[in-house]
Amino acid sequence: MNAAQQHALARLSVCLPAVPSPPPTAAEAMCKHILNAQVSIRSPCCKKWFDCAECHAEKADHPLTQTFDMTFICKKCKKAFRKDAREFEDADEYCPHCDNHFVLDAKTPKASLQVEGEDARVDSRMIKDERIQQEHMRSIFDVKEAPNKLG
Repeated sequence: MNAAQQHALARLSVCLPAVPSPPPTAAEAMCKHILNAQVSIRSPCCKKWFDCAECHAEKADHPLTQTFDMTFICKKCKKAFRKDAREFEDADEYCPHCDNHFVLDAKTPKASLQVEGEDARVDSRMIKDERIQQEHMRSIFDVKEAPNKLG
């Protein structure tokens, strides 16, 4: 390549718009901060897709640029749409393509300690009935049943 071709190529690459990043894959789409995220948001600064501002802060090396014009991708129908935050109405809480409600109360992960088991109203086998006398712990050294077991 001669100098004129290199100059033309450099000028052409400056004029071309930046190639936007593709929407996140299923593995990248899971946000650990908001468990019920319905859309991915395109950050205006680096043109990458994130589920929340905390995800952007973790993965990017720059602060998130704030803007009123936001670009979303619905996680249900996988289609992109834009919304202006200054003119946000109740009808704007839904995806314009599939009517998926994407403005929800965020479910955030919480540490909890629970007993796993079925609902006691459906299956009560795990609940001890206090009215019935329970058998004591059985062992191999029970001598009450020993004569019945021999020969």
